[in-house]
Amino acid sequence: MVRWDLPDLCRFMLATGVRIGEALAVRWADVNFDSGSVAIDHTIVRFKDDGLRRKATKTATGERTLILRRPRWRCCGGGRQKPRRMLRQARGSDGFAWVASHAFRKTAATILDEAGLSARVIANQLGHARPRLTQDVYMTRNTG
Repeated sequence: MVRWDLPDLCRFMLATGVRIGEALAVRWADVNFDSGSVAIDHTIVRFKDDGLRRKATKTATGERTLILRRPRWRCCGGGRQKPRRMLRQARGSDGFAWVASHAFRKTAATILDEAGLSARVIANQLGHARPRLTQDVYMTRNTG
């Protein structure tokens, strides 16, 4: 039986705001424990005839080094089998169907927004070329 590393994967995604494929593509060589940073420059993609493959991010903006606030964390490792399916099974359907991997990305962006960081800083964290996309999709609107 394959051990599910969902808690580690979820923590990493919440702490960084990276996409699920980016989180799964992280290798130990990408982590610098001395500086408390992680290089995000690859993603895991599923090809119909070839299975899972690690490939470079789509754009240069997607390549980034993230500084982690707390350097004591455990990396989620690389290429686990069908993490989206495992997440769906773990969350069940009663009341938690809305919890998808992208919810972690949006949560990280919300935390950064509420901390008063600029749209440019949040866009850099998420790997967006345009802060406008970050503002329109990920940042909260002041409704008060």
